[in-house]
Amino acid sequence: MSALDLIREELTQILADKGAETGEIAADTPLLNGPLDIDSLDLATLVVVLEEKTGLTPFADGFVLFHTAGELAALFGG
Repeated sequence: MSALDLIREELTQILADKGAETGEIAADTPLLNGPLDIDSLDLATLVVVLEEKTGLTPFADGFVLFHTAGELAALFGG
């Protein structure tokens, strides 16, 4: 499973738990202030889950700026 597929899967679950609509999640989908009903806490939860599932910690040395699902996926190996 690619990192983007994992992001889609986890975001779908986060949105479902909130009772929010998922919609399409593409590489160019903005993660905040876009079509998805997620906030910074949801995004932090997503990052923690990605770290747990991939074993990668791209933020170990500090925050790395990202805006889209694809940019986040690239931090977790594409």
